[in-house]
Amino acid sequence: MITKDMRIAEVVGKYPDTMMVFLQYGLGCIGCQIARYETIEEGALAHGLDVDQLVADLNAVVEEAEREEEEAAE
Repeated sequence: MITKDMRIAEVVGKYPDTMMVFLQYGLGCIGCQIARYETIEEGALAHGLDVDQLVADLNAVVEEAEREEEEAAE
């Protein structure tokens, strides 16, 4: 589960499918140095975004990817 105190780079590294969500929210600095140190909450606040909605959308993408993997394994 993704939380707002996780670092952006950590989330993208662990769950690559989340990259599209960050981009949809205008957080295009996924590969920049700041992403290594900045939490999701810090990034959202710096861009005037709703952090709770961002985290919910990130978790939805992860859940969908996990569901697809389970179905493919069956």
